[in-house]
Amino acid sequence: MRPLAAHIDLDALRHNYRIAADCAPQSRSVAVIKADAYGHGALACARALEPLAPALAVASIEEALALRAGGITRPVVLLEGFFDADELALIDEHGFWVSVHSDWQVEALLAFTPRRPIPVWLKVDSGMHRLGFEPARVERVWRRLAAASQVGELHLMSHFATADAGDSGYFETQLETVKALSRTLEAPLCLANSPATLAHRAAHGAWNRPGVMLYGSNPLEVDNAIATSLRPVMSLRSQIISLREIAAGEPVGYGGRWRAARPSKIAVVAAGYGDGVDRHAADGTPVLVDGQRCAIVGRVSMDMLTVDVTEVASAAIGSEVVLWGESAGGARLSVDEVARHCDTISYTLLTGVLPRVPRYYSGA
Repeated sequence: MRPLAAHIDLDALRHNYRIAADCAPQSRSVAVIKADAYGHGALACARALEPLAPALAVASIEEALALRAGGITRPVVLLEGFFDADELALIDEHGFWVSVHSDWQVEALLAFTPRRPIPVWLKVDSGMHRLGFEPARVERVWRRLAAASQVGELHLMSHFATADAGDSGYFETQLETVKALSRTLEAPLCLANSPATLAHRAAHGAWNRPGVMLYGSNPLEVDNAIATSLRPVMSLRSQIISLREIAAGEPVGYGGRWRAARPSKIAVVAAGYGDGVDRHAADGTPVLVDGQRCAIVGRVSMDMLTVDVTEVASAAIGSEVVLWGESAGGARLSVDEVARHCDTISYTLLTGVLPRVPRYYSGA
């Protein structure tokens, strides 16, 4: 079998969830497992987290229904709400909770007759300018929903644009906007994403929404002591499938972008952009070979990439190569560091691991 695989450590996932919960012991933490649990496998992650998390969150009803089909009984929040009024029958049948962010959703919900009231998270556009009601309109919408028999538990929800940044001025503006509404309406809040969960205690509400931190990625642009205790959940590992010696000045890979500055030993690794490894990985992007740091050299190909292993005496056919995560010997390479070399963020690397890469689970 091709040696590339994503190894998913469910014990690390539970460890990270407990850290998120401990950050805000007065809040309830919904575990965000949208986008197939950020590429880790939604059903396996949901089963691991169900005994810990009072609710789970996904982006769409398709994701929610897959959890129910897999036996998950915890409440599931639809973070983008429903996309068509016809979904309300399924929401009612399966007991999903919904975000409501648009007038048409409000009208559809109030025209529907559920068997039991539907919990609603009313979304405020506090400054992200993506989804949600403008603050000046929120009170009227809130009072309509609060008076409706179709609506169960009601919360205010918003999303921060800059919670991950060191400059918190805009963050504070957003936070105060929503807190002012909360005071007026006596409304419980759901505000904190991963960066706010880690670094902004003032944003902790009745519910928090930790996402990428559950998978071991630090979402903050600044140092954070709590984030250093997160453990990687996905370890993307492959092996060396070929080795060759090249002379100084020889190119490697498409376009000859990288040329050897010295006589070099080049390893070919079974992993490429057809698996989700970012083609934009720059020369020098780190990997671990037999637990030792090495660098990608040359452009990533569809099924292979090349690594300079000149300094790794043990490098041989079959040597372990870690693209990110943890080696079999315990050495670690942060997906956040790899993402910086690819001029992207960890979210895109984790969610970009393609289906042809098998997932193997431990700690189930």
